[in-house]
Amino acid sequence: MLQDRYQLAFRLYPYERSQDQDAAEIPRHPVVVMGGGPIGIAMALDLGLAGIPVVVLDDHEGVGQGSRAICFAKRTLEIAARYGCGQEMVDKGVIWNLGKVFHEDRKVFEFNLLPEDGHEYPAFINLQQPYFEKFLVDRVRKAQAEGAPIELRGKNRIDAVHPEDDHVRLEISTSEGPYTIEAEYLIGCDGASSPLRTMLGLEFEGRVFQDSFLIADIKMKNTEFPTERWFWFEPTHGSGASALLHKQPDDVWRVDFQIGWDVDRAEEMKPENIHRRLDAMFGDDVDYELVWSSIYTFQCKRMERFRHGRVIFAGDAAHQVSPFGARGANSGIQDVDNLGWKLAMVLKGDAPESLLESYNEERIYGADENILNSTRSTDFITPKSKTSHVFRNAVLDLAERHSFARPLVNSGRLSLPCTYDGLSLTGEDALTDGPARTRPGSPCPDAPLGADDYLLASLGNDFTLLTVNVDIDAALDDLDVPLRRLALNADSGPLAERYLGSAKSAIYLIRPDQHVVARWAEFDETGLRAALRRALGKD
Repeated sequence: MLQDRYQLAFRLYPYERSQDQDAAEIPRHPVVVMGGGPIGIAMALDLGLAGIPVVVLDDHEGVGQGSRAICFAKRTLEIAARYGCGQEMVDKGVIWNLGKVFHEDRKVFEFNLLPEDGHEYPAFINLQQPYFEKFLVDRVRKAQAEGAPIELRGKNRIDAVHPEDDHVRLEISTSEGPYTIEAEYLIGCDGASSPLRTMLGLEFEGRVFQDSFLIADIKMKNTEFPTERWFWFEPTHGSGASALLHKQPDDVWRVDFQIGWDVDRAEEMKPENIHRRLDAMFGDDVDYELVWSSIYTFQCKRMERFRHGRVIFAGDAAHQVSPFGARGANSGIQDVDNLGWKLAMVLKGDAPESLLESYNEERIYGADENILNSTRSTDFITPKSKTSHVFRNAVLDLAERHSFARPLVNSGRLSLPCTYDGLSLTGEDALTDGPARTRPGSPCPDAPLGADDYLLASLGNDFTLLTVNVDIDAALDDLDVPLRRLALNADSGPLAERYLGSAKSAIYLIRPDQHVVARWAEFDETGLRAALRRALGKD
């Protein structure tokens, strides 16, 4: 079965004895990451590429079974591209921008998630999580060969943590016995059931939705289904209150069935019952092989705080949302993107430790936005009263005939990066007639700079001063951190549309995670210095 091939192919970091296990004194590391899933590996890659030594401790030796997360959004691909592995993911993945919504046997409408040109990466790819993780680990291996201080330790289980004022002590077990290390910072990337969270007595707060969904990954060839996201409300085949169909690489298709709350999960997971649902959906003429299945329940929860002194949580360990909308892994990668540069600057002495509090502030803001959107999706997909069910179906009927009703249809608002409006690191907006999409706090949209060049690829991993139709003579060589300069010109086209609007010129200060700090119509050295200090948590 396909799940077995994943397991055999992706045993990525088998146990090896480390020098820490033979150390005479307790070793201390700048950063230890707990959990070797996609968020933990991405975290190590982000820090390691910045020159920060990092150790990943995982109680497994690589990728687990099943496809699990499959939808990876444009922003995630852009972040992966900054790490150096985005194109490999796109090459393997199934690209899609178009989605279709059905009610019973009627198409209600379709939507394009990226209708505009001028972006290097697509709105989404479908790629099984084991492949996504493998591309990250492959990039780690390449980075290690280039000297990046990253260490991956499989079959190293953290059994106890002891936070102190300036470090965290970790007790670790292996097949060759226990050992102890210390970390200046411990990052918990150990998933929704986070043992680290339990060790510290920290809990999730939120809501569990009383409904269940059956996932079935099936391998089938020679189908007429296009590479699109198809979602059915009350499908006529009757094998679920709603259903979702996605194509994945390797001729694998993901099918989700809404099966209700009061179900016998063991009975539903029997292969013959899964086949019964699939046969009702596809008919007798479609040949397929069932390769993986699971049942999940919608949950929208988060920790009250993501930072607890020297212990910081990211990904599902910090927050959990329902799978519809592809917000789980994608929001976790945005956590990494937010935390990586901040922690690197703190450890290098370029920023105060208080900068880390902005991670807590910004990513809680992002988590709350995701939870709100996910909750609204879930309430629309799974109405809990006769009145809400009637309202939901009335919206679907209207949407079939009238475009004004289509934004009300919610089959899973799909993942978008968060804009940190008005938060503590956000600077001034002196480009009064600039585009709303590039206001301070927003992620930079991509734009083509030539035949094969794009803006985001030109920003790099540092603070950047982007100028459009402006010449700056100031040296700016005595700033708090080095500032990359990118001078462009544009009178029309995507760059002008996305960064000028109706303005004639623009200057943007952009963070290493490609979020806008501040912007001006003309050069303002005093404003620039103040905005940079604020972005570093110094003011």
